[in-house]
Amino acid sequence: MARQSPDLAAAMREIGAATEAALDRLLPRPEGAIARLDEAMRYACLGGGKRLRAVLCVASADLFGVPRTQSLRAAAAIEMLHAYSLAHDDLPCMDDDDMRRGRPSLHRAFDEAMAVLAGDALQTQAFAVLADAETHAEAEVRLALVAGLAQASGARGMVGGQVIDIAAEQRSAAGQPLDMAEISHLQALKTGALIRFSAEAGAILGRAGSAERSALRDYAADLGLAFQIADDILDREGSAEELGKAVGKDAAAGKATFVGLLGLEGARARAAELTSSAQARLASFGPAAGILQALAEFVITRRS
Repeated sequence: MARQSPDLAAAMREIGAATEAALDRLLPRPEGAIARLDEAMRYACLGGGKRLRAVLCVASADLFGVPRTQSLRAAAAIEMLHAYSLAHDDLPCMDDDDMRRGRPSLHRAFDEAMAVLAGDALQTQAFAVLADAETHAEAEVRLALVAGLAQASGARGMVGGQVIDIAAEQRSAAGQPLDMAEISHLQALKTGALIRFSAEAGAILGRAGSAERSALRDYAADLGLAFQIADDILDREGSAEELGKAVGKDAAAGKATFVGLLGLEGARARAAELTSSAQARLASFGPAAGILQALAEFVITRRS
């Protein structure tokens, strides 16, 4: 387990449980001819995960006095989108992983076709939640949330990062692995884009100014890269039992990783630099950003 502060541990438990409850309410109940799809959607979303993106969304929204009834809906939408991405990433045609969060991946628990369809349904459900007036009374705010999530998850965000990742495997096989700038760009899209939106979503809900939104985006950009470096370290040093998924696959496939490029100690040092930078970007928020400050430390000390 990561060395969490008591306040952060309590906040993560509270927000995680509240997000789980929101997902339970917002996901369809198994019913009728498509009950199997409903079951697959719920399997993908419920019962696991750190809820890092949900915590980012809710803690950022708290800075601006946003009611939790609103921020938890946005957090649930982000977690639906994230769950869809994991379900598709785990498919044999992508990263080919049989385990996720300590249990069979969606395509193993159901089948490949259902994993594709459940992912598709989760993606569209996420946008439906953000577009609903219960998320925010002002259409302008809902539109900004929808546009932000679309940008973070689409061709110039998460999906684009996955495309680069697939191409990177082919390059590695040809003896041309990604360099530091290229792998940083890949991760800024594949993992970082949704993390950045998660933090900015709270500011959007709170109708924050451009400077505050920019500070939270920059904070989350540093945090997201530190998170990925920590993932690479855990992939080298961690166990499948700790992580709930296979380890060492990237290295075995010859993929470039931050650990491969920097070495273990260099990767740790870079993650620590990014954590300090992320925390410094929150200075203007003062003590109110304590949970976000602690979260930056958590991402590089976690063990899962």
